This record gives sequence, C-alpha cells and structure tokens, in this order.
Amino acid sequence: MGLEDAANEVDTAFTRAEPRGLVFENVFAGVPSFLRRKLTKDLAGIDLAITGVPFDQSVTHRPGTRFGPRALREASTLQAGDPPYGWGFDPLSDFAIADYGDMAFDYAKVAEVPGLIEAHIGGILDQGAACLTLGGDHSITLPILRAHVARHGPLALVQFDAHSDTWVDDDAARVDHGTFVYKAVREGLIDVARSVQVGIRIANETPLGITRLDARSVHEAGAAATARAVKKIVGDAPCYLSFDIDGLDPAYAPGTGTPVWGGLTTAQTAIILRDLAGINLVGGDVVEVSPPFDHANITAVAGAHVGYEMICLWAWNRRS
Repeated sequence: MGLEDAANEVDTAFTRAEPRGLVFENVFAGVPSFLRRKLTKDLAGIDLAITGVPFDQSVTHRPGTRFGPRALREASTLQAGDPPYGWGFDPLSDFAIADYGDMAFDYAKVAEVPGLIEAHIGGILDQGAACLTLGGDHSITLPILRAHVARHGPLALVQFDAHSDTWVDDDAARVDHGTFVYKAVREGLIDVARSVQVGIRIANETPLGITRLDARSVHEAGAAATARAVKKIVGDAPCYLSFDIDGLDPAYAPGTGTPVWGGLTTAQTAIILRDLAGINLVGGDVVEVSPPFDHANITAVAGAHVGYEMICLWAWNRRS
C-alpha cells in the first residue's frame, strides 16, 4: 500500500483487505493496532497474530502493565511504514500478520485468568497462526507456554529479564509474576538444557539448570558474543522468547513495575535480537511495560521495537 492508496483509505486497521504490506497513514491518527495491522478475529490465511493480555494483578510492586498492550500498539505505529532496519527483508509484506485484539476477562476473578489465557492463546494457535503476545505482567507467560507446549512439546526458553522468576512456589492456585519459570520447569514445559536467561541482576539461586548470562556478563562479553552464546545453547530446538522490559536498564525503560539498575541498553538489545536470527522461534511475548511510570513513551517505544524484532526472528526461517 503506497502513499496515494493511504490517502484514499480511512483507517486501514479496519478497511484494508490485504493483510500484507506496509502502511503509510498518519501515525498520530486512527486506531493504533500493532504496526497498523488489520484488526480481526478471523485468522483464516493469517500467519502471525498479535494479541494483548492486559493483566497486572500479580505484581509485587508497582501496577500499571494492564495499560501495556495499548501503549505498545500506539508506539508501534511509528514503525508501520518502514521495513525493519538491518534485516534485509520486510516481514510485514512477506507474511500475513494481523492484530487479534485483547483477551477479555473479569478483572475481579483473578484465579480464572490463567485458564482463560491458555484458552485464548490456544484458540489462536488452533486457527493456524503463530502468536506474539503483548502484556501485561510476567505471570501471563506461564499459561501462554502451556498453550504452546500443548502443540509443540517442551520448548527452549530465551528470557530477557532483570529477575530470574524462579522463586519457589508450589501452590498451583497462586498467580505471581515472579514464579512463572519455576512452575514452568516443574511442569516440564521448558527444556532447561536448551534454555537461557539474559540480563539477570537480582540474586535468586534456585537451581533449575537454566543457563544465566547475567547483565554484567553481557556488558563484559559484548552483545554479539552474547547472541552467539544464546544460539549455541538453544541450537535448533523449538524456542519461545519472553522479553520482560525490565531486562533493560531503567534509563532505557523507566516504565516498569520493578526497575533494577545495571541492565541492558537498547543498543545492546537490538544487536542481540538481530544476531539471534536463525533460532526456531515459535512464539513470544513482550511484558511488564507500565505506562503510568513511563516518560515520553520511552519504555513503550523500546517494547514496540522489541516486538517488531521478534516478528523478524519468527519470520527469518519461514521466508520463501
């Protein structure tokens, strides 16, 4: 879709018939679907669906990530008219990508939410589309993993995070954003030998067998070396990538619930994600963007870029 076509359209998130192609609408107007993709619940012929899970009732500190999906979508409109820099291809033109909207739930029935998330993501996967999820707090990743593992088997996990999220929690009824990895390992969802955590800088030595490349190791080894180490660990295993925005230093992502100094820069993150090209990514999420604590949309912009890079990673091995 070119500039002349855009001038004759009215909000292509609704009106476009073809899900492929860049969009050249005013970024300050219209419905902010992710990357200005078509909003639809019909995933026939869709390769990848983006969906939001605006849930933040399991946080240990500052709430607000329920507004994350909305902020990420708005920030992403800045990228909708350009191919992603440095990748050498345009996934928005090569693949049918749609915005599936947000999951609906009763905010007062917290215990029901994990099951609803698993069913919501499973419904997308059952329609033949892959899924990128916008959070929401990090508790949402556990039921998302359950939905993916039900269809792919145990997955390698690549987790960008300040926190390991491995705090011991054997209560199946608890919903907590700091225990999803512990529970996922105990449930057999994660292939620990093929999994890696990047950017960790909070002490929690729960021994689960997952490799950790903490923030200091990234700073000392460099971004490119970190990416090579991650690829060596993951190999060709089907992989799920979960990106907690607090993996970034608060200077680059102030809008999050539990900020920790000493984190990754956006420049390091861009290199690492780009150099992960070739991993067998089957799904992913961007979580813990909390707009009430953001400044000048810094965090949302970073998260939207991460989401676009994850789309590129998913698309890389699927190019014709």
